[in-house]
Amino acid sequence: MAKEIVNREENYSLWYNNLVTKADLAENSAVRGCMVIKPYGYAIWEKIQAQLDKMFKETGHVNAYFPLFIPKSFLSKEAEHVEGFAKECAVVTHHRLMTNPDGPGVVVDPDAKLEEELIVRPTSETIIWNTYKNWIKSYRDLPLLVNQWANVVRWEMRTRLFLRTAEFLWQEGHTAHSTMEEAIEETERMVHVYENFAREYMALPVIVGRKSESERFAGALDTLCIEALMQDGKALQAGTSHFLGQNFAKAFDVQFTNKEGKLDYVWATSWGVSTRLMGALIMAHSDNNGLVLPPKLAPIHVVMVPIYKGEEELNTILEKMDGIKRTLQSKGLTVKIDDRDNYRSGFKFAEWELKGVPVRLAIGPRDMEGNTVEVARRDTLTKESRSCDGIEDYIVALMDEIQDNIYQKALDFRERSTVKVDDYETFRQKIEEGGFLLCHWDGTAETEERIKEETKATIRCIPLDSSDAEPGICMYSGKPSARRVIFARSY
Repeated sequence: MAKEIVNREENYSLWYNNLVTKADLAENSAVRGCMVIKPYGYAIWEKIQAQLDKMFKETGHVNAYFPLFIPKSFLSKEAEHVEGFAKECAVVTHHRLMTNPDGPGVVVDPDAKLEEELIVRPTSETIIWNTYKNWIKSYRDLPLLVNQWANVVRWEMRTRLFLRTAEFLWQEGHTAHSTMEEAIEETERMVHVYENFAREYMALPVIVGRKSESERFAGALDTLCIEALMQDGKALQAGTSHFLGQNFAKAFDVQFTNKEGKLDYVWATSWGVSTRLMGALIMAHSDNNGLVLPPKLAPIHVVMVPIYKGEEELNTILEKMDGIKRTLQSKGLTVKIDDRDNYRSGFKFAEWELKGVPVRLAIGPRDMEGNTVEVARRDTLTKESRSCDGIEDYIVALMDEIQDNIYQKALDFRERSTVKVDDYETFRQKIEEGGFLLCHWDGTAETEERIKEETKATIRCIPLDSSDAEPGICMYSGKPSARRVIFARSY
């Protein structure tokens, strides 16, 4: 292999870290807890961003940008919000450095202390709602449907590339509505946008559900989410959508004149996904040979490797490959010809497997004689020889087949790893095996907290799907339960 990675079954955590770094997705930076997203990794993020941005705009949203810095006083206006983020906030106290009078280097200039300390954006509700106060006066200004693509900072002490870093990239939607019903409808609409994106583009089967009260976003009245299962049996929250009620409108005095001519506070939502989706993409699909990328998000769809001896053979093969490349590109695929002369073909095969390119084409002298090409699929690691006639249409159709196969494989894994559990002793055993455990819960925060303390498992969501809505008995307390919820250990 071009860059050997540890076996997934031996050490899942190290396998993941190997993939991220050796597939050239990202690396740790000189700033502790922060990452450098490398060009290949950023190319995947760009595809995620482009598709989501299109879906947001199709639902009527527009993009804007708000400041990175938030006055400290803003964050304290919504009590639950500040409590939820206080421990993660980076604070700017001074605005200038000076030469160290006691030796080499620089120090903070004590005379440059800010009049009001600034918080480096952990999320933007406060700065945005302070702005909306100036934008919203009448029901005619509503709904206000705004999204922001940005970076945020949450001072994490234990970090892992893409999954949890001190700074990460994301989008955050912030909308304002004239009625509670409209805001709730928006909250539900956007979680389903995330659901559709995850399934259709990431090939990631997700469960749509509601967070328990203790797991809600700080300052929200309700939080909807999409939850995915990774190959090690742990859950990953892939996206959230929050109904904020009138909490932020009241905190920042955002009122509007309704159709009856009376003043009322607007109703709010916020929703977001982040570069954590990159981690989900890796952990849900990849194997011991490297990344397995769904074609709809792969930066390169097809890599072509010539097999030759001498420059004359190479030029003949490259001419053949160039014609196939142009046709594939005209059909919307991204194609790379790897004609590097300092690596053997076996090294190239392993490298592109590591990077998860969906299809590899190889042509050698015998292929030229028979007008054939070797087609290798990344998802199944199978190879076949096919005629070059009509190969372009075959490859286009193969992309859909690969996309569907990757999704089905992940769905089959989730279904095998989802079990109903009715007693706590079985739960304690099963949670060690990983997966989604469908269990009855009495609805109390006390029971939820005790289960978390004893097993490190949390309620990932209360599924919106009504198939598990049969009444029963809480596995922990023995009290009545309205329906089953999903417990799992998580990232």
